[in-house]
Amino acid sequence: MRNTGLSPARSLRGVGALASAALLAALWLLWLLQSTPGAAPAPRPTLTILIWHWPFAKQPPELPSNTCTSYGVAHCRLTADRSLLASADAVVFHHRELQTRQARLPLADRPPGQPWVWASMESPSHTHGLDRLRGIFNWVLSYRRDSDIFVPYGRLEPREGPAPPLPAKNGVAAWVVSNFQERQRRVQLYRQLAPHMRVDVFGRANRQPLCADCLLPTVARYLFYLSFENSQHRDYITEKFWHNALAAGTVPVVLGPSRATYEAFAPPDAFVHVDDFSSARELAAFLTGMNQSYYRRYFAWRDRLQLRLFRDWRERFCTICARYPHLPRGQVYQDLKGWFQA
Repeated sequence: MRNTGLSPARSLRGVGALASAALLAALWLLWLLQSTPGAAPAPRPTLTILIWHWPFAKQPPELPSNTCTSYGVAHCRLTADRSLLASADAVVFHHRELQTRQARLPLADRPPGQPWVWASMESPSHTHGLDRLRGIFNWVLSYRRDSDIFVPYGRLEPREGPAPPLPAKNGVAAWVVSNFQERQRRVQLYRQLAPHMRVDVFGRANRQPLCADCLLPTVARYLFYLSFENSQHRDYITEKFWHNALAAGTVPVVLGPSRATYEAFAPPDAFVHVDDFSSARELAAFLTGMNQSYYRRYFAWRDRLQLRLFRDWRERFCTICARYPHLPRGQVYQDLKGWFQA
């Protein structure tokens, strides 16, 4: 038998070197194919987002496979099928159902490393039970700009096409309110305004409820709408501003977070902020004494911007997929209450 003069150890090293070289060549070829112009990109996996309990509903809506595609988000599947807990890429829990104990967290069945999303569009004043949610959730979906998944009630986007004409006006100010409590700052401000200007009040609080299709046509007849939030908190700007006022074609008189916060969402001349006045009497005098030319300045934004509302929970949940590649891995909210109430 011919002696090659190589020891067994050196032979193994040679085989290992050849295997390493072959592996590097294969990796280089794979990279070359992927970077070649015209080469088909690797298909993106579809993310499955499980909604544990649909917000404010006993049953979820229909969730066809193209639900998120219709909102401009691809490769995203929403489901309310709890049997998919083990395989879901993220699970969403809406706080109201946790707060009222209509839903319970499946802690014992949680797969290791699965991201859980805490979702709420309510203010801290109306959010309770956060103490028992320490160290559970990885991401937050809310109206707060510093949320992991930021979903405002609305936003202004570049306009496409001409702005619609303003509705004709025959009233001064309107307010639609159901939750009317004397301890609320908005009720106190209304009480101070009422002696100095006429405010027509609609809603259950005044036994004049408006149907869903009646609200905008009713409010549109007024020069101003009292966009008074039920509580004042960071970034808490709700449909009272976006839908009830801007969508109706009237000027919002806002009570909520600071003027600077509103200006992060809308032009400074798109609203009247109550904090700009030293008293309710001064505010009333400003509103009732405004001439038509000055009033129309509050709609200059409509020539370049248009309103987009975010009112559908399906669209909000699809945002999770759009943000998914950028969301922090391994993050846990150890003090969710402290963060939300900050």
